[in-house]
Amino acid sequence: MVGEGRKPKAVIVGGSIAGISTAHALISAGWDVLVLEKTTSPPSGSPTGAGLGLNPVSQQIIQSWISQPQQFIHNTTFPLTIDQNQVTDSEKKVNWTLTRDESFNFRASHWADLHGVLYNALPPQVFLWGHLLISFHVANEKGTSVIIKAKVLQTGEIVDIVGDLLVAADGCLSSIRQKYTDFKLRYSGYCAWRGVLDFSEIENSETITGIRKAYPDLGKCLYFDLASGTHSVLYELLNKKLNWIWYVNQPEPEVKGTSVTTKVTSDMIQKMHEEAEKVWIPELAKVMKETKEPFLNFIYDSDPLERIVWENVVLVGDAAHPTTPHCIRSTNMSILDASVLGKCIERWGAEKLESALEEYQSIRLPVTSKQVLHARRLGRIKQGLVLPDRETFDPKLARQEDCRDLLMTNTPDFNDVPLSFSSITSSISI
Repeated sequence: MVGEGRKPKAVIVGGSIAGISTAHALISAGWDVLVLEKTTSPPSGSPTGAGLGLNPVSQQIIQSWISQPQQFIHNTTFPLTIDQNQVTDSEKKVNWTLTRDESFNFRASHWADLHGVLYNALPPQVFLWGHLLISFHVANEKGTSVIIKAKVLQTGEIVDIVGDLLVAADGCLSSIRQKYTDFKLRYSGYCAWRGVLDFSEIENSETITGIRKAYPDLGKCLYFDLASGTHSVLYELLNKKLNWIWYVNQPEPEVKGTSVTTKVTSDMIQKMHEEAEKVWIPELAKVMKETKEPFLNFIYDSDPLERIVWENVVLVGDAAHPTTPHCIRSTNMSILDASVLGKCIERWGAEKLESALEEYQSIRLPVTSKQVLHARRLGRIKQGLVLPDRETFDPKLARQEDCRDLLMTNTPDFNDVPLSFSSITSSISI
């Protein structure tokens, strides 16, 4: 139990979007916060990561955490008001529209830009860069505390950190989660080539004029191109960038270390370029070819967990619910996890932390479980993989009823906030 007159303290392991969002939410709830991040410095100004989409709920939550919310919208994000699925005929090199939703109402951002906004809005002492979690244990006395051992990578020193709450925001391969559950990631059956083309110096080039002609709604549209047994994603980011993803069916690769992203060789990139020319229209293939340093993601999710809270340890983001990316949920799930956790803790107070964490779990676990399974299904449809209750999807032969499954708005709780969350918060309009 937190002593009278002492602010409760949370230790968050992982400083990506889930961890940094949780830091904001818990500070707003009146807690002291430390974020342990194994990388040695902020990613500001770096090309780390790729594009992401923010739904209206996430946009409003983020705006509640920062001092200049309108600047965030205008300086960091780009509109995504249309969700469009279209067929690509790889032989004839033409495409045509299957579905088009013009009320999408998302905003696109670059991972590093969003992270920079959230990081710069935190007090400077919150982040401990270059700190690697070694171990932790929960101490039961007159209440509970958690004792964390971390290695300072710059010096090799092992330090002890004591908190009232441990938040696992350490991603889909979470080491904290491994202590509590026999958890296995599930390989989706495909990987994703990803890249961001910075066209600020080639804005009038044949590549950019060609892609804008082929995709006339770039700047407001999330494009999904579906070919036989594969699909790609294309949309524009702020500051003259194009974000693209190409999903490729292949056997499960060997994952090394703690990342599901791998560096690629020049031979792998060359082969990808050759395959792109065979599958996609020339304008999209050229964008892929001119992108510097494309990288490869291995696409995993997991069967939903039965719980995401143990004593005073709680999971958020990909540590709680690894998901495939087809419903643009991962970042949005992480932000809403953080906000719900903060509001539950604020509602119950530090002295009733157990009740707060159980409420968080009861709100988030049913929603995220449904979304993970829906994203899994949508990915298998778009990749032409087998599902037990429907025929294998062929975009060139798609019927109207097949196309309904492609709409993003069919995702469970896609635009909704659970009523149980709405009932505990009045300080944020969502």
